[in-house]
Amino acid sequence: MKNQKIISDVFFETDHKEWEQTGEGISRQFVGYDTQIMMVKVKFETGAIGYEHQHFHAQTTYVASGKFRVTIDGEDKVLSGGDGFYIPPNVMHGAVCLEAGVLIDVFSPVREDFLDINFLKK
Repeated sequence: MKNQKIISDVFFETDHKEWEQTGEGISRQFVGYDTQIMMVKVKFETGAIGYEHQHFHAQTTYVASGKFRVTIDGEDKVLSGGDGFYIPPNVMHGAVCLEAGVLIDVFSPVREDFLDINFLKK
């Protein structure tokens, strides 16, 4: 991605963005990003699993709706709409959707691994 500008559109209108399937029962929309920050809307169906993983990005997540069992560094917590969590860099984490809902993830810096050439502005 060298020599390409990493930046999203200025405005995000949910009805004008496609949902990208990322796993069984999970899809996402990119809300906004540049090289320093990224916001992603992630929709889960009941029973969908965000398998435990880690990455060097700091992450904070807002539970917009639904109910999730979130595991961060071996600690489990059930969170519902209006709750949120923070994940430091390089910490194992995952989530299981107990009731269909939406998470709003914010990463710093941008998750370049989420982007492909179709999402980059020239």
